[in-house]
Amino acid sequence: MAEAPQETKIAANAGELSNAPQLTPDELKTAFREMTLIRRFEERAGQLYGMGLIGGFCHLYIGQEAVVVGVQMTLKQGDKIITSYRDHGHMLATGMEARGVMAELTGRSGGYSHGKGGSMHMFSKEQHFYGGHGIVGAQVSLGIGLAFANKYRGTDEVAVAYFGEGASNQGQVYESFNLAALMKLPCIFVIENNRYGMGTSVERASASKDLSRNGSPWGIPGLQVDGMDVAAVHDAARIAVEHCRAGKGPYLLEMQTYRYRGHSMSDPAKYRTREEVEKMRAEHDPIERVRQALLRDGTSEAELKSIEDEIKKIVLDAAEFAQSSPEPDVSELWTDVLVEA
Repeated sequence: MAEAPQETKIAANAGELSNAPQLTPDELKTAFREMTLIRRFEERAGQLYGMGLIGGFCHLYIGQEAVVVGVQMTLKQGDKIITSYRDHGHMLATGMEARGVMAELTGRSGGYSHGKGGSMHMFSKEQHFYGGHGIVGAQVSLGIGLAFANKYRGTDEVAVAYFGEGASNQGQVYESFNLAALMKLPCIFVIENNRYGMGTSVERASASKDLSRNGSPWGIPGLQVDGMDVAAVHDAARIAVEHCRAGKGPYLLEMQTYRYRGHSMSDPAKYRTREEVEKMRAEHDPIERVRQALLRDGTSEAELKSIEDEIKKIVLDAAEFAQSSPEPDVSELWTDVLVEA
């Protein structure tokens, strides 16, 4: 059995922004803004769901913001993203407009999929975002397809396939590892290990206690990362991106993160204690970490408040647009379902 070379691991329990090269103050401000946008957007989405304005399933990304923001900061135009159903944060991080995302959540014609995709199935070809997918682990095999397209076209673009620790033991994931390694596809596999797959802890569900080594049988190198630290995420993602762009094949990142809310809006999360959640918020919140780093670097409270006020306006506008945008015309039932060749 081939084993992946062991990289220096980025400690998953580090307490400060010291386990990765420091981001510049401007980069930290960008990270603060993007993470705050995701947090406030998701909080508003949760409110709209509670009001009955969002139907179906709704999986919030609150707590996990550093993962997608840190990874996205290392990517360039043309790199491709695909993820699971916990996807609103990924959409916003790729540059999709808050208005269009929120309108899609409410099933309105102003949404990215014209109100037909909802929370789990919206796309943006312009931002190279290829979905949210509702079937656990299914997006991973599609992700290596995106990577194959990059290689076939002779570009140095990469594909990033996000999935959770609950999906990490799905058969198609390992099939994807095999093909990606065999063909040296430029795919970065990102496991967002938020500790609970629906309601079962990863300790009870996975015999592998270090998910970054799950690609070892195929020689895929991996890193285990503090996914609550945007600087650590950024540094690990940079390593993975450089590896893929150099034509060395796939890379695996295990982001050890945490979701503050239940698996979905219908989940009361009784499988964990309130104290556990409060401890994570108090000691490891990704946005508060960046806030403190910026204050130490000389950024004023007034400037941070200005960023937060801007975000509040964007989210308020998105919610108003989502509620005022018309519902799709009945004719939309017959569009985007069949291609006649």
